[in-house]
Amino acid sequence: MPHPTPTDHPLPFEHYRGGLTDSLGAPAGFPEIALSGPAVAQFDELVHDLYPDAARVDPPRLQQLAAWLLSLPEEQASEELDSRMQRMEELRALLDDTAWDCSDAIRLRINKLLAYIDREDDLIPDRLPLLGRLDDVLLIELAWPAFAAEANEYRDFCLYRQTERPAGTPEQQREAWLRDRLAELELLRHSTRMEDEHFANGRTPEGPMRVTGSPLP
Repeated sequence: MPHPTPTDHPLPFEHYRGGLTDSLGAPAGFPEIALSGPAVAQFDELVHDLYPDAARVDPPRLQQLAAWLLSLPEEQASEELDSRMQRMEELRALLDDTAWDCSDAIRLRINKLLAYIDREDDLIPDRLPLLGRLDDVLLIELAWPAFAAEANEYRDFCLYRQTERPAGTPEQQREAWLRDRLAELELLRHSTRMEDEHFANGRTPEGPMRVTGSPLP
């Protein structure tokens, strides 16, 4: 199964080939993105500290990803970046939400991710239009499997809290969410079990069908 990604459209990090590049493979018109090997290696180390099974990051892949981003219409390129940064803001919010109690390990990884995102002097300078956020969203994308379950559960909790408006303290609101979701899961299991039993009892009986009664004249 593919790794979970922050959006429904994964970045073409491992397979994209195209876009306007110069003789060295850098996106045409953006010499500032020329990357040093040690800086990329340090970035790759952070990626795998957050999620050990992530794809490896190297300069050619980064250059091609930048070329892909620049090949998009500006509005679409911004949407690709913004949609991933929004998932990052959800992680930031869950750390500050008193109703959400994530593990210390998850909290530590999120803080490491945030520490990089909040830097301006990271792998690609944030001052560059579009490209300045490329390394940030790539880090979110590649490390996302480490946060996906927590982020999706928190998103569901926020939706529940908004629609159901549970009463009580933040802790009681989360307990209500857990209780209702477990009840829904049990109802789904019961429904599935009933369907299975109905299917089993409704099978065609074994052996030939016998017809009784007087023969026709």
